[in-house]
Amino acid sequence: MKIHANVLSAIGDTPLVKLNKLVGPDDATVLVKCEFMNPGASIKDRMALHILEKAERAGLLKPGGTIVENTSGNTGMGIALAAAVKGYRCIFTMPDKMSTEKINRLKALGAQVIVTPTNVAAEDPKSYYETAKRIAKETPGSFYVNQYHNPDNIEAHYLTTGPEVWDQVDGKLDYFVAGLGTGGTMSGAGKYLKEKSKGAVKNVGVDPIGSVYQGYFKTGKLTTPHVYKVEGIGEDMLCKAMDFKVLDDVRQVDDRQCFIAARRLAREEGIFAGGSSGAAVHVAVELAKEVGKGKTIITLLPDSGSSYISKFYSDEWMKDNGFLDGQGPGTVRDIIAHRKGEVVSTKKGDRIDLVVETMKRHGISQMPVLSKDGAAEGMIHEVDLLNALVAGTHRLSEAIDPIVAPLQGVVTPETSISKLREVFAQDNVAVVRQGQKVVAIVTKIDLIDFLATRG
Repeated sequence: MKIHANVLSAIGDTPLVKLNKLVGPDDATVLVKCEFMNPGASIKDRMALHILEKAERAGLLKPGGTIVENTSGNTGMGIALAAAVKGYRCIFTMPDKMSTEKINRLKALGAQVIVTPTNVAAEDPKSYYETAKRIAKETPGSFYVNQYHNPDNIEAHYLTTGPEVWDQVDGKLDYFVAGLGTGGTMSGAGKYLKEKSKGAVKNVGVDPIGSVYQGYFKTGKLTTPHVYKVEGIGEDMLCKAMDFKVLDDVRQVDDRQCFIAARRLAREEGIFAGGSSGAAVHVAVELAKEVGKGKTIITLLPDSGSSYISKFYSDEWMKDNGFLDGQGPGTVRDIIAHRKGEVVSTKKGDRIDLVVETMKRHGISQMPVLSKDGAAEGMIHEVDLLNALVAGTHRLSEAIDPIVAPLQGVVTPETSISKLREVFAQDNVAVVRQGQKVVAIVTKIDLIDFLATRG
């Protein structure tokens, strides 16, 4: 007989499942690791148990103590499971964009949940990070997990997730795709897979539009974060649990792509997973088309769809938020079809004087900067050129690379016009990207012209 002493020993050893309907016959093989089959219904069970047991051994967490953490829900669930078995008290802080199901699950396990505003800076005293820090300081005998900056987060996935993936396919994989939240999963599992394959495995991170990771990876500069609806991935700050050295690429997704992919995963593959799983699958399926038959891509499905019944699995919620076709005043694709003109771009390594001349010739104030393979790496803005030349830090004969800014205001052709309005409230232009290619630059006047013509 195989009997677990308690629920905690059931963490790990999650199955790997092949996708059959979301990928074509000429695409690479896509295998998904069903982390939602952990006892707490997410990949965070691994990290929570590892950190708590390591803290116990170090004497940082003592019998009868209180565990404090800021969480989007899944880490809290993993901690709450362990706390229930081991007899600890839990206090969690959560941003108010998280689903009601997540909050109620934590309360069901006896945890205290404090809901904080989403749309505040990480360093704001009201943020869920700072609120958790304050509670930990004020609570005697508390242990603050600090998943975003704790190296044990990385270690948990280096010791468990990475080896499981490698063993399940006997080391026969080409790409590892994972969402970037705290960064621990990619940093740990990705590092393990890199080491075992001697660098042959390519690690691809998935980041929601509005998060800071993709822009920082491409340019070394932080973008201005903005709110997005998908839960569990993306950040508005850099986390110490994110090791950018293990990454080969970071790809962005928008909310609609995440939710549509998750819904398709459920209806076509029978796999009921969350929005961050949809994000990872969307990128994995795109990548499978690019690299073609004969390659193997493995991606992680971090949590279950049961936490999102009232959100993107609800047709009404999807319609209210403009994520279903035929809803609202139209999409970015409609605006692109209405107007004419190709995207004017430049390349990394181009000289400042040539870029200035191109901008002047076309009467534009910004251009996307492309890599050798045509992927969008960032943007060059006339204001940054001006500041560099006035300050004397760069000469006209030098390359533009040091003054390239991260892409901001990124949308897809499927982005709703309602969402585009939010982008314009923060950025002067919308950068329309399909896959890794910039297909259009849409300005406020383009939207006004489209609406006026249609009206």
